[in-house]
Amino acid sequence: RLFLLRHDPEHGLPVPSVFVSVVQPTDDGRLLVGRGASSTSYPGAWQLPGGTMEPTGTGVALDTECLRRHAARELVEEVGYLVTSEDLELWTVTRGHHGSVGVHFRAPARPADALTEKYARLVAAEVAQGRSPELDRIAFIRSPTELGELGGTCVNVLPVLAARHAASMPS
Repeated sequence: RLFLLRHDPEHGLPVPSVFVSVVQPTDDGRLLVGRGASSTSYPGAWQLPGGTMEPTGTGVALDTECLRRHAARELVEEVGYLVTSEDLELWTVTRGHHGSVGVHFRAPARPADALTEKYARLVAAEVAQGRSPELDRIAFIRSPTELGELGGTCVNVLPVLAARHAASMPS
């Protein structure tokens, strides 16, 4: 099991933050990406659905299951797609430019149209309640090259994750 701690003085090294994301493939091999809204940590940057882990409560382990539950919650909050944590598979772990640790889970493939519909419903509900969605746009890409075609910037780990996704897809 993977255990991530923000700081383990005996065995680990300081970790400024831990974040989770969901690699959401489509049934035709593309990958869902979203652009952060102006109110987010990375406004205008393309990224996977996800977010930073807040410190857990006293006595609560920051283990794979805790991270998986948080990733599932991020997917429903940002895309409107409900997936059970059990359906998320630990996919990879990355280290960001500033030492943050990213834990990335892969969701089962879904039709792009269904994901787009869920996202549209989420946006409509958020706007109706006077809130802005966390992702102001979603798109589907096949490769890291297509990230450049979206315009704007992307979070630093996205090209690596997009390349890994593309390499994992059957030719």
